[in-house]
Amino acid sequence: MTMQRQVQRQVTRHAQGEQVQHVHDQLVVEEPLEIRIGDDPIAVLMRTPGDDIPLAVGFLFSEGILSHPDQVLSAAHCTNSQGDSAGNIVRVIAESPDPDATEKARREVYASSSCGMCGKTTLDSVRLLCPPIQAAEALSTSLLLSLPERLRAEQQLFHDTGGLHAAGLFSSSGEMIMVREDIGRHNACDKILGAMVLREQWPLHQHMMVLSGRASFEMVQKAAMAGIGAVVAVSAPSSLAVDLAKELGITLVGFLRSGSLNVYNGEVSA
Repeated sequence: MTMQRQVQRQVTRHAQGEQVQHVHDQLVVEEPLEIRIGDDPIAVLMRTPGDDIPLAVGFLFSEGILSHPDQVLSAAHCTNSQGDSAGNIVRVIAESPDPDATEKARREVYASSSCGMCGKTTLDSVRLLCPPIQAAEALSTSLLLSLPERLRAEQQLFHDTGGLHAAGLFSSSGEMIMVREDIGRHNACDKILGAMVLREQWPLHQHMMVLSGRASFEMVQKAAMAGIGAVVAVSAPSSLAVDLAKELGITLVGFLRSGSLNVYNGEVSA
C-alpha cells in the first residue's frame, strides 16, 4: 500500500530585509491509526503513514500486551466490504494477549509525560513486565559521538519537512540495524520494535536505541520492554527516565551533541 507521507501547502514567508513571498512548503502528513486485536479496538495513534504494521505490532509489545513473536498470528490493514484496504486501521490476530495490559493501554494511550504519569506505580509495573535487562557493555565516547550524524543521514523525511522525530536501532558495537521516522517519537520507536518482532528477533539484547530528541520515561520504557540495554539521546532525559534506567540497569546517555555527552547511568569509556 502506497501512503502519502508529505504534502505541499502554500505559506506566506516573512524575512527581515526581504519582500514577502508566497511559496509552497513541504509538510509531514499526520493521520490517525486505529490498532485492533481481532475486532477489539485498542488504541488510536496519531502517526506519519508508513510502516503501519510494524507500528501496530511494536505498540502491542512495548505496552506489554504481547511478549513473544509466536503470539502474532497475522497483522494487516483492515478491508471494507468491497475488499478495499482501510489504510488507517490495522488488525492484529494474536494468541493470549495480556488482558490487564490491554485494558491499561486502552485507558492510558493518550497519556504522555506532558500530562503526567504516576511515577512509582508506573515504574513498578514496567519492572514487572519487561524482560531481564542485560547490562550494556561499556560504550566508547568516540562511538557514541558518531551516532547523531549517522542517524541524521538516514532522516530523509526530516530533511524534506523538518517535522519528524527519528529512532535508530544499533548493535552495541555500532552497527546500524534500522532507522525509522515519525511525527511521534514513540511511534518511531515502536516501528523499529515491531519490525524486529516480525523478523522474530526478540528480545533485543546487546542493542542500543538512539533518539533524535529527548529521552522521556516512555522512550526508556519501550526500550526496556524490548530488553535493550542502552538508550542514547541527542537531547535531555527526564527525571523519571533516569529513575527507570537506574531501576533496570539501562545505560542512559543524553545531550549527545557538539562533541560532548552526559552519562546518567551505566558505563562509558573514554
